[in-house]
Amino acid sequence: MIDVLIIGAGHAGAQAALMLRKLGYAGAVALAGAEADPPYERPPLSKTYLAGGEPFERMIMRPKEAWAELNIDCLPGRKIVAVDPAAHEARCENGERISYGKMIWAAGGTPRRLPAPGGDLAGIHVIRTRADVDAIRAGLDGAKDIVIIGGGYIGLEAASVLVGMGKRVCVLEAQERLLSRVAGPDLSAFYEREHRGRGVDIRLGAEIEAIVEKGGRPAGVCLAGGEALPADLVIVGIGIAPDVEPLIAAGAEGALGGVKVDEFCRTSLPDIYAAGDCAAHANRYAGGAVIRLESVQNAHDQASAAAASIAGDPKPYDAVPWFWSDQYDLKLQTAGLSTGHDAAVLRGDPDSRSFSVVYLKDGRVIALDCVNATRDYAQGRRLVATGGACDLKTLADPAAPLFKPPARNG
Repeated sequence: MIDVLIIGAGHAGAQAALMLRKLGYAGAVALAGAEADPPYERPPLSKTYLAGGEPFERMIMRPKEAWAELNIDCLPGRKIVAVDPAAHEARCENGERISYGKMIWAAGGTPRRLPAPGGDLAGIHVIRTRADVDAIRAGLDGAKDIVIIGGGYIGLEAASVLVGMGKRVCVLEAQERLLSRVAGPDLSAFYEREHRGRGVDIRLGAEIEAIVEKGGRPAGVCLAGGEALPADLVIVGIGIAPDVEPLIAAGAEGALGGVKVDEFCRTSLPDIYAAGDCAAHANRYAGGAVIRLESVQNAHDQASAAAASIAGDPKPYDAVPWFWSDQYDLKLQTAGLSTGHDAAVLRGDPDSRSFSVVYLKDGRVIALDCVNATRDYAQGRRLVATGGACDLKTLADPAAPLFKPPARNG
């Protein structure tokens, strides 16, 4: 029997295994991943790896020998399809059964497919794994026109890479602005201008009727109203569906399409924890609402909380959410969650390509979007963490510090 079986070898799974050992946990630990590859960094997939500028070897989190030295058993190619919480047993797709003492479910999610005729054609791609991006890169030589469906982080990062390769790129976004789920109108407008200025064709409020097929592969995208866009290659970036079916089937409480966890990342099933993209949790930076966070930060910190609880040193998950996105020479860094804000302050001049947007609720800073403004981001994270109030004049002055440490007595 494995004392702690970790399902998923992405950021959350790997961090959980490493944290268990860091905390001195001596039991048997196994890291079961559905992919054949060892644990690797995911953010470069839509950036430097897609561009061909970063070899896969540099993305591997730890060499094989390092996992062995830590006595962490890596089990690649194991997709878990069923869990029996009473028997403490997990069943793999290949029929293999693994007994466990405790489990950390960190399986992440599967990219959503396009719900339109032709959405399942072989030449329609997603960006989630190394294999996904390898398939895109294999089709780039003969591709001139590329359509990206979805104007979020993944879609825009891919657009910046591909237009830089000389491809004709069109981004289709169903909402009326880019980054609508994660940023305010000022930031959306800035990135729209940047992408258009680089030659990306952006269509907002786009409604897709079908993918045109030729020889079993996409040849175009039909929009409502009859326009047909040429497409040698299509990339879909419209979010993920959490991979939690085995837990839900076993009786776990679900929420927001994922599995619900408490402050220690425990599910409602005995001895089963969850962390990362699939874990729905109450978050104080969202006003206590139950949310799912799809970020490296959340994966890392929830995995650490789950490991600490198993290791006998429970600490509730309570971390400032943060995100980042690299597009062209622009580094976007976000701290906090802007959902529900009632005021926004523009700090600096977007035309300078270095500025921040500060979001407030009830007079307190709840989030910041910082473009090429690392100092604002670093100070802003501390401001969000403390729930600090700040006057609007100071917020709007890029020369004024956002956060001043409290004075020490004596």
